[in-house]
Amino acid sequence: MSAVPVLRAVLAVAAARGGARRLAGLAGEHPPGGARRWERRNHRGHVVTLLEGPVAALAVAAGSVAAAAPFRSAGLVAALGAGAFGALDDLTERAGDRDAGARGLRGHFAALRRGRVTTGTWKVLGIGATGLAAAVAVERPRTPAQLLDTLTGGALVAGSANLLNLLDLRPGRAAKVAAVVAVSLAVGAPGSRGAAAARPVAAAVLGACSAVLPDDLAGRSMLGDTGANALGAVLGVAALARWRRPGRLGALAVVVGLTLASERVSFSRVIEAQPLLRELDRLGRP
Repeated sequence: MSAVPVLRAVLAVAAARGGARRLAGLAGEHPPGGARRWERRNHRGHVVTLLEGPVAALAVAAGSVAAAAPFRSAGLVAALGAGAFGALDDLTERAGDRDAGARGLRGHFAALRRGRVTTGTWKVLGIGATGLAAAVAVERPRTPAQLLDTLTGGALVAGSANLLNLLDLRPGRAAKVAAVVAVSLAVGAPGSRGAAAARPVAAAVLGACSAVLPDDLAGRSMLGDTGANALGAVLGVAALARWRRPGRLGALAVVVGLTLASERVSFSRVIEAQPLLRELDRLGRP
């Protein structure tokens, strides 16, 4: 195992974790637009802050700087782009501008067919463009085959951003899933080029999650669209680093399948019905 990817991974964890802690302090002292702008009620009706989201997005972007080219630029684009469009949705929800009744992909596209462009639709389009830009940074397509890989990669980055956001329904759930996926993407056989390339990107996600998870589990804050979209998008970039076409297509199939399933079934109900998943989901909560 080369020492360089390991060193990059260590730097990524340190940058993301240290950045998150510093940013959390600054956000707590000087919340953009005031603290109330970022307040929401969680599933239990308790007031929490969404400031964790911008902290996580900027932290994972900082950690991505430790990755090698081209995944450094792809990680930055994914984190900042997906985080920005997630923030658009978070802040318009607070302002009361989000279209009533337009929930999930089906709801937003149904509204679009009726001639209404919801904030969620803008977010879907924006994160789609972000995913494509990140994939272009990785592939730099010049041939039809490379163009296909770019489109697949863009869909995987955007889909990962959306899927992790769908899991942000209980304290700590999305961050725990992101951390587990990050570890799985970073682990590989000695000499594995894919694992070596993915390791610093995945480490950035792991570092950000380790910093925000305590307050998230305690029910004091949540990722919101801003944080979940950013972390999910960077996981998508790590997947691009880890796999070539067959692996990416397999991962994309899983992401699309779970996203479509979420339109029909409740992830929370499925988790609560399975004892092992239920215990893992509750692990660390008060």
